[in-house]
Amino acid sequence: MARSVHRRGVRDLNPLRYQLAPSKHLLVPVRIHGTNSSSHLDPKSSQSSAIPWIVLELGRNYSREPDLDSLQKMPSFDPDWLNQCEVNLDRVQETCSNILRRRCVKGVNQAAWQLRAVTCLDLTSLNSDDTPSTIFRLCSKAVKPLSDEIVSQLQTVGVRTAAVCVYPPRVKDCVDSFETLGVRLPIAAVASGFPSGQYSIGSRLDEIRFAVESGADEIDVVINRTAAHRNDWETVFNELCEMKEACGSAHMKVILSTGELGSLKNVRKASLTAMQAGADFIKTSTGKESVNANYPVTLTMLRAISDYYRDTQTRVGFKPAGGIRTAKDALDYQLLVNEVLGKDWLKNDLFRIGASGLLSDIERQLFFYATKRYANASDLAPC
Repeated sequence: MARSVHRRGVRDLNPLRYQLAPSKHLLVPVRIHGTNSSSHLDPKSSQSSAIPWIVLELGRNYSREPDLDSLQKMPSFDPDWLNQCEVNLDRVQETCSNILRRRCVKGVNQAAWQLRAVTCLDLTSLNSDDTPSTIFRLCSKAVKPLSDEIVSQLQTVGVRTAAVCVYPPRVKDCVDSFETLGVRLPIAAVASGFPSGQYSIGSRLDEIRFAVESGADEIDVVINRTAAHRNDWETVFNELCEMKEACGSAHMKVILSTGELGSLKNVRKASLTAMQAGADFIKTSTGKESVNANYPVTLTMLRAISDYYRDTQTRVGFKPAGGIRTAKDALDYQLLVNEVLGKDWLKNDLFRIGASGLLSDIERQLFFYATKRYANASDLAPC
């Protein structure tokens, strides 16, 4: 049976209260100009215009270095986990509605959550007409996602996106762009026959190896949906194990393409199969399907991550992608993660958002918060 969300009481909705270990994470103090750093931050207040000292975890991005010893251990497939999968759609939808309805974040706390979303963003460009110049603009935006006026008002120096995400042939362009910019952010590449996965396993593995050799730090792979629809989860598992080996030291993010799996029961089965195969992240969608990330799918995947962590003590990250275009969307996904998995998953080594247009809306929201003016295109950071 689908497990219900544990009732943990009302969580503190200010993610910037979370204290992170200085030895493991890059901590950046962020402060509204002219405010007292010792002032109290009331999470229920929507009137305060002052963010005291905001502590953001900006990526070290490599904070979860892969365990090279574990790469040599062959994972085993346990079909019993999948045979026990049952998901009640009505209850899942009701739970999502209840979580999001009772969580109201305004004012200073809303700005804080929006800043955190920026640091968890995989800034994406997956267009057929991508060129070295468009990739350079993408990398420039990832390095400097906020306008000078926002940075000046909120003192958000050093805020960057978690990574950039491109096709394998564009990985080298990212490497060259970051060398020119003098900053290196993680580079994610979509591979293994993205988005359909309708290629031979040999060609899919070759594409993964090409992306890694070109300089990719993370590989977003797609599962075999044909095998999934046949309920042949062992084939899905075996192929993902081969992909994991081809990734080497690069992190593997497994795209479930949930909009094509047909049911939440299959979403849970795909999640457990991917995690058993060694996925570092499970991701909702390619962004190319007719149905992308949504709240019921997200809750189902988060519960699977929670159950897997409970049974194996292995942390697996979560990445919603596709159709996430507004700051409110980003906030809702963060609230769901916070409710089911807790604050430890609200850092970019365990939480990412895949989007191309989301950053513009977040930047406009932050600009209004900082200046009390609506932003024109000239007020935003160039891209």
